[in-house]
Order: sequence, then C-alpha cells, then structure tokens
Amino acid sequence: MDGKGWNAWGEGAAFGLQHGMAVIPYALLKYYRKLNLSSDETMLLIHLLSFRQVEGIEFPSLEDLQSVTGRSISAIAGELQKLMKEGFISIDGANDELRNLHYEQYNFTGLFNKLGNVLAEAAQEAADGRSSASQHSGHTVTRIAGNSTAAAEPESRNLFSIFEKEFGRPLSPMECETISGWVDQDRYPEELILLALKESVFAGKVHFRYIDRILLEWSRNRVKNAQDVKNYNQKFRGGGR
Repeated sequence: MDGKGWNAWGEGAAFGLQHGMAVIPYALLKYYRKLNLSSDETMLLIHLLSFRQVEGIEFPSLEDLQSVTGRSISAIAGELQKLMKEGFISIDGANDELRNLHYEQYNFTGLFNKLGNVLAEAAQEAADGRSSASQHSGHTVTRIAGNSTAAAEPESRNLFSIFEKEFGRPLSPMECETISGWVDQDRYPEELILLALKESVFAGKVHFRYIDRILLEWSRNRVKNAQDVKNYNQKFRGGGR
C-alpha cells in the first residue's frame, strides 16, 4: 500500500471512530478502585454506557452483555445485582406514548454522584496537602471494604444460581433486582426465600409474582424459618392461596 493508500485508510478509521465513540468518565477509569469496583464491574459499566450512547440501547439483555464481555451470564447477573445493590445503577420504567410501549432503562445517576464525591475528595486532598501516611491509611480502608464486599458476593450469586437452576434459564436484570429487594429491603432470610421457591415449584407456579405472594403472606403471619413454615402449612393445610 502506498502513501495515499495509508492516508485513505487512516481517514476511514478516523471517520469510523468519530461515528462510534462512547464518552466514558475519566474519573471512572481513574478512581474505580476507590469505589471498590473490580475491573470486570468497571468494564460492565463502560459497556452499559456504550450501548446507550453508540447503539441507542437503554436496557441491553444479558445475552447482549455476554457477547461483548465474553463472560458467563451468571457472572454478569451477579455483578449487575451488586451494582444495583450498592447504588451505582438502577432500573427505571418509561413509556413511549407515541408507540404506546412501556420499556426499561438503566439509570446512572448513582454512578455519577459517587464519581462526583470521589472527585471532591481528591480535590480536597490536593488542597489540604494530606500526608502520604494518611493516604496509605485511606487505601487500607478501601482494601478492607473491598474484601468484605467480595466475601458477600458468593452468597448472593449462589442464590441467583439456585433460582436459575429451578427456572431452567438465566435470570433477567429485573429478576436479579427482585431477589436483591427481598434480601436487602424486605429483609427476608435466605432460607425463607428458598422455601418460597420450593413451594412455587411444588405448586407448579414457578414465577416471581407467585413467590413474592408467598413471602408476603408468610411475613404477615410472622413466618420466619423452616419450622414456622411447617407449622403454618399444617395449620392451613387444604386452604387455597
């Protein structure tokens, strides 16, 4: 290829880059460790931002994310759950009135707020001229917090894996958020969630709405563990839900 050919190639590459670029906050690349994010979680956030900006996809499927990351769907689902649990992203519902459609989209407000706080802290550190010893202490706290988060992840991912096995398919991000809500907001014990899943399997109604109804009914009747479930079922045996 002669000089003109290489110039044409470069111009073509430049054109392609200009029409397929995503704007990624540099603060995310620089400070993701301070936010206790792993490299995989950070790359997942970058892909979510890229899908929105370049392809106009507000809510990529787990299969979409698997195709660009090359990682397992269960691992991606677990990381999405952690990102939602820790407030980096959330899921919003929206309506397209022209087409009369309801759709979902990722909301990155939490991520941007966290990055803003990190930038403010970095600016304050620079202004105050904090000592290297103080900075080292801050890194130690970050590592400890990161280890604590990492220790909690296998338990949550194990819960997802059990549900995926019973459903016979990967969970959607909304289903992951539902399970997260049962644990973090409703404070249902993991044992109780699995018992509700078992009840739904026996009833032949393996879907999240039915499981949620079981958990709500048990909560109203102060059912908190396996023995309570056994006593409750014996008391109301033969009754319909």
